[in-house]
Amino acid sequence: MYNILVCDDDKEIVSAIEIYLSKEGYNILKAYNGEEALSIIKNNTIHLAILDIMMPKKDGIETLNEIRKTKKIPVIMLSAKSEDEDKINGLNLGADDYVTKPFNPLELIARVNSGIRRYVKFGAIEESENKNIFKTGGLLIDDNLKKVSVDGNEIKLTPIEYNILKFLTKNKGIVYSIEQIYKNVWEEDSYGAENIIAVHIRHIRQKIEINPKEPKYLKVIWGIGYKIENI
Repeated sequence: MYNILVCDDDKEIVSAIEIYLSKEGYNILKAYNGEEALSIIKNNTIHLAILDIMMPKKDGIETLNEIRKTKKIPVIMLSAKSEDEDKINGLNLGADDYVTKPFNPLELIARVNSGIRRYVKFGAIEESENKNIFKTGGLLIDDNLKKVSVDGNEIKLTPIEYNILKFLTKNKGIVYSIEQIYKNVWEEDSYGAENIIAVHIRHIRQKIEINPKEPKYLKVIWGIGYKIENI
């Protein structure tokens, strides 16, 4: 059974999410501010966290920043429609996704299921096979070890950044639209994914490119999408 941390200062929202996700077979741990959330993560095995952005003591952005210092678990941010800037900040800090309140329960369940699938797949131990190594130029992805390196230097990526980069590198030279990237990486239809993909792409570039403004590997094809250059 997977443990899901749900953190929101609105207890009714936490209770509602608990009902939805418990029916899916998840075990729910509840917190009502960032400090409580961090304590739960420290003392329990958490497979995915749902964090509200606006909370007392420690807000969702501060809490996410602390989580990312030690954990790579999927994090879904809850936000009001007026919190667009905070959504972008959350993605920059390593959030995997966000859901806008008021949310559709089926959408939230789908995003949680997708996050858990990616996390389990990312952390799975596989037998070493050369077919799971993807390379272009000095960029190398070892999918057996879940490691990325550029010119021999290991690059640290979040699970979602890794999956985007692996998908594009595995299919190097092919241009994919935002919708195609989202569908292949998240394994679900796109829900206004343009900002989500753009932020993750920018973050990946900052990590793998010598000059992110003049990228060698991760190219944008304006009006169409993105590709990894076949070098």
